Amino acid sequence: MKLSVKKIVLSVGLLMASTAYADKPDPGIPDPGMVLTKGTTAVVITDPQNDFLSPKGVTWGVVGKSVTENNTVENIDKLFKTAKKEDIPVFVSPHYYYPHDHQWEHEGSLEVLMHKIKMFDRTSPLSMQGFEGSGADWLEQYKPYINDGKTVVTNPHKVYGPETNDLVLQLRKRGIDKVILAGMSSNLCTESHMRELMEQGFEVQVVSDATAGAILPGLNAYEASMVNFRMIANAVRTTKETVKQMKKL
Repeated sequence: MKLSVKKIVLSVGLLMASTAYADKPDPGIPDPGMVLTKGTTAVVITDPQNDFLSPKGVTWGVVGKSVTENNTVENIDKLFKTAKKEDIPVFVSPHYYYPHDHQWEHEGSLEVLMHKIKMFDRTSPLSMQGFEGSGADWLEQYKPYINDGKTVVTNPHKVYGPETNDLVLQLRKRGIDKVILAGMSSNLCTESHMRELMEQGFEVQVVSDATAGAILPGLNAYEASMVNFRMIANAVRTTKETVKQMKKL
C-alpha cells in the first residue's frame, strides 16, 4: 500500500520528536547552553498543583502517563530541594480560576475544557476557603518548599503565559536574568512561559524531565513541546544535569 507524502512527513516528524528531541539535542540544531551564575539565576516552576500532578487531579487521565514516565513529580522535587540548599531563588507561577473567570465570553479549546472540569477553581481571590487539598492547592510534598516564606508565589496566570501575571516584574526586581524552567504542563503553561521569558530577554534553560504533557489520540503534547524547547530555549537539560549545574554555583 502506498503512503501519501503527507503521511510520510508526519511519520518522520513523530519519529524525530520521540527520539532526537525528547531526550537529547538534535545535532542539526545549535545548542547554545546556559552558564548559571550566583545571584542572577532563579528556578521558576509553573503550576505545581494537584490538578496536574496528583492521581486525584482532574487532568490525571491525560497527563498521568507522561508524568509517570518522566518521573516529573520527583524531578520537580529535586529542583526545589537543590535550589533551597544552594540558596537559589525560587518563583512559582500558579494557575487559579475564580468565579468571575467563568464569565468569559470567548475561550480557546483548552480553556473551555479547563473551565468545564473546574480545573484550578478557587472560591475567591481574597479567600482560602476550600483551598486546602483542592485541585488548585500545591502538591503536598512541595508545600515545605513553597510555604517556607522565601519562595515567591506570583499572581496567577490566566491562560498559559506570564503576560497576565507579575512574574517578569518579580524576576527583574530581584536582578534575575537566567531562569531554570520546569513545571506543568509542557506544551501549554511551561512552553508559554519559556516563550515570553525569551522575548523579555531572559536566558532560559528548560528541564526536560521536570515537566510533562497530555497524551490524547493522535496528539503527544510532551513531544510537541520538546521540539519547540529545542528550537527556542537557550538550553534543554535533564534534572540530573541541571542539579549538577546548580550545585556548582
